[in-house]
Amino acid sequence: MSSSKPIRKAVFPVAGLGTRFLPATKAIPKELLPIVDRPLIQYAVDEAREAGIEQMIFVTGRGKTAIVEHFDVAYELETTMESRGKDLSVLDPTRAVPGDIITVRQQVPLGLGHAIWCARAIVGDEPFAIMLPDELMVARKGGGSGCMAQMVEAYDKVGGNLISVLEVPEDEVSSYGVIDPGAQDGALTEVKGLVEKPPRDQAPSNKIVSGRYILQPEVMRILEDQEKGAGGEIQLTDAMARMIGDQAFHAVTFDGRRFDCGSKTGFVEATLALALEREDMGAQVREIAETLLRD
Repeated sequence: MSSSKPIRKAVFPVAGLGTRFLPATKAIPKELLPIVDRPLIQYAVDEAREAGIEQMIFVTGRGKTAIVEHFDVAYELETTMESRGKDLSVLDPTRAVPGDIITVRQQVPLGLGHAIWCARAIVGDEPFAIMLPDELMVARKGGGSGCMAQMVEAYDKVGGNLISVLEVPEDEVSSYGVIDPGAQDGALTEVKGLVEKPPRDQAPSNKIVSGRYILQPEVMRILEDQEKGAGGEIQLTDAMARMIGDQAFHAVTFDGRRFDCGSKTGFVEATLALALEREDMGAQVREIAETLLRD
């Protein structure tokens, strides 16, 4: 049993411009684009809450105030709904307890590592989670815990630093960050190194990094002096690589499904997959899909 400090805070990097989804994201943050009837950021926050995380830190940019407003109390909307006898429980997940959500601004887009570093004063000397809303992580059908809950459970056992990974076909590894694996214990794998987008024949494994992290606060001091890497940006992967060997570092193979909602096809796939599982619409959506495929 690890004696490490608990994970109470999660950083959500949400300052990106969402250019892949233009013109939809010209005035609406991509994190508010809905998968069926819940925005991407809501799925990520709900996942964090399930894992026992208490404080959500949004690293925002210009034009992203609507993300915070989504978690505010909408008096006019709720008053109107109540007067019409509408059920308000659908809004329960969108109401944040005062103080649970904090925002910091990333004024210049200098990469994921820089975005995380912008939250250093709020993170302080505590270990913390990082959650990329573009990566929609869904628990297995029929129950099971979410990705971050699985990671926190592993963290309580081994402490240190953890990243979530998924196994992909070998012909896909060159599109992702890949771990160099060490000893394995069930879903836990020791991380000996990180390789960004390796050629297929040089990949040390088929376990890809999948958008969820638990890191010790020392990473902030590394990011403070981190030089720019790929794309001229400050890369979180580079900072994590410098921690390997100095601190315990493990990967948790997520028992669930991942949808890459940073791509249009992944976004459509997620929408269809989750709609098909809904009791209130699944049968109708299946019928629609089958009709479209026959045409």
